[in-house]
Amino acid sequence: MIVRLALAFSVMAALPACAQPAPVQSYEVVRTYPHDRQAFTEGLLVRDGQLYESTGLEGRSWVRKVDLETGAVQQQADLDPKYFGEGIVDWGDQIIQLTWQNGIGFVRDRATFAVKSTFSYTGEGWALTKDDRRIIMSDGTDELRFLDPKTLKETGRVKVTDDGRPVDQINELEFIKGEVWANIWQTDQIIRIDPKTGKVVGRLDLSGLLTPQEARRADVLNGIAYDAKADRIFVTGKFWPWLFEIKVAK
Repeated sequence: MIVRLALAFSVMAALPACAQPAPVQSYEVVRTYPHDRQAFTEGLLVRDGQLYESTGLEGRSWVRKVDLETGAVQQQADLDPKYFGEGIVDWGDQIIQLTWQNGIGFVRDRATFAVKSTFSYTGEGWALTKDDRRIIMSDGTDELRFLDPKTLKETGRVKVTDDGRPVDQINELEFIKGEVWANIWQTDQIIRIDPKTGKVVGRLDLSGLLTPQEARRADVLNGIAYDAKADRIFVTGKFWPWLFEIKVAK
């Protein structure tokens, strides 16, 4: 009996630990800033203290540079009404922009917003972010695509999973301290993804950011921006009246 028990314990010790769902964390609001209630937010980023935002909907899609403190529009470029704009990312002196179902993206001059070139991709375009060597793209599925920043050609993909299960509806993206943070469409959650493995290492529950009255006039949470120089995280949503600076609660 002792030998059998010892053998059983030995076999159990050799088995891999069972996967566990990613832990759910809460948040604290650091500051609140004004946000355009007419903005159907798709992409959000901070560069050199300036906020850049892109929106969707045909005939209402644009890219803007916005004063973070006041929400005042400093610069804007409108898309042709036939395009439904999606996420943006900066790379060097460029702003790269997706469209939803048109299969075309735009490379813009960051200073003037003028279109310098276009590129194409299969499937839908949802959001963009970057690490120090590549562009990272979401398409609404359970995969992240990796793009060469020079050619904007796809170089690989990774499947996103939590507790071994695929996670889809991955929307707006931001790269924060080695992780890809992503809005999950039609939820109040942001997931934190290890880009090497695709595993979800954490979830952030952002419910309650808007009051019930504000929420009735707003659409879903969507928009993450990280100011790496000041270590600040910003979030907003489609038709939201506010941009929130938040931190993860301990």
